[in-house]
Amino acid sequence: MTTVDPTPASLPAALAEPTVPVRRGWIALIFAANLGVWMAFLTPIQVLLPQQVERIAPGDKEAMLAVVTGLGALAAVLANPLAGAWSDRTCLRLGGREFGRRHVWTAGGAVLGALALVLLARQHTIVGVALGWVAAQVCFNAMLASLTAAIPDRVPVAQRGGVAGWVGIPQALGLVAGAVLVTALIRGNAAGYLAVAVAVLVLALPFALLTADDPLPRRHRPPLRLRALLASMWIDPRRHPDFAWAWLTRFLVQVGNALATLYLLYFLTDKVRHADPEGALLILILLYTAGLMLTAVVAGRLSDRSGKRRIYVIVAGVVMAGAALLLAAVPTWPAALVAALVLGTGYGVYLSVDAALITQVLPRATDRAKDLGVINIANSAPQVLGPALSAPIVVHLGGYPTLYAVTAVVTLLGSVLVLKIRSVP
Repeated sequence: MTTVDPTPASLPAALAEPTVPVRRGWIALIFAANLGVWMAFLTPIQVLLPQQVERIAPGDKEAMLAVVTGLGALAAVLANPLAGAWSDRTCLRLGGREFGRRHVWTAGGAVLGALALVLLARQHTIVGVALGWVAAQVCFNAMLASLTAAIPDRVPVAQRGGVAGWVGIPQALGLVAGAVLVTALIRGNAAGYLAVAVAVLVLALPFALLTADDPLPRRHRPPLRLRALLASMWIDPRRHPDFAWAWLTRFLVQVGNALATLYLLYFLTDKVRHADPEGALLILILLYTAGLMLTAVVAGRLSDRSGKRRIYVIVAGVVMAGAALLLAAVPTWPAALVAALVLGTGYGVYLSVDAALITQVLPRATDRAKDLGVINIANSAPQVLGPALSAPIVVHLGGYPTLYAVTAVVTLLGSVLVLKIRSVP
């Protein structure tokens, strides 16, 4: 069994287990804030950075874009848990008023991240673009760390699946909304960056300004020592086995996700031989998003009502693996349409229920944001490993059928290993 620190009534509200259900207004505001941060993450990667890099280095755009996005992913891996750890220790008093430990990071990350995007738009060298994107990743990961911690901070366990479903939808919707914003509504690369910066502020600041955020009394603040802080990033799997298994299962599923999506455009071009691969990719993204939105909240609520999490994660893994096997066996456009919808349906179930499950295996209430930041490494690291794993498979080990078969195996393994978690049914 995982050892979890008790949270008796004598503890301050910032550390106690929440018991009062959150209202629809709170859910709507955190949904909007997450939509803003995911637009800020995904729109540059999918549209703005490729355009900017191609303009600067047209003859070497693939390698230069890989360098820029790789450095950004590395910054995300480091920034998220560190920002979460500092958030856990934030005790802010201004003008005699105490502020909570989360919203200052949400608002600060949004403002500074928006500024980083504006500065990024003005860069005309690869070095400048890389530095600007790293700065944006640091700011937005600080913001994401505080938003992620809001669920175990304020949402009761019996409501977390449904809320996690709403919070998970922006991960897919942010890509669609951002792409529409900077391609259909806004013209020009610099204007696109500015539009995303404004969207982040408009969507995120209301949550930070209008919702409660319990202050952390100084006597309950963990000590801030750099060596101890860095050492705390390692969470001993012998003492907290359920947390370790939750990290590993999330990592494997995200590796599968990275393998499946990295070369999807090339798959449509070279294997499916679609006449308009870019347009086809957009259609697949829309179908995937639709499937995710159909299942995320419903599955989360069903999981809340039953009190069970693991069976939903396993079913989601089987569904996602089935979509990957379909692409491996039938590399045609109709099959790709079905696979996109099925994959989105499965990932919607996984996204909401696994997020709720993870909040139930966090080792300590005092370290919620830091521990969730460590979990987020399992989301970011596969984006760095994806190219290193995918390229040899596609080029030397059987091509796209092998790639999607490996995707299915890794995804299924990641979901089945959730059975190793003992403290959550």
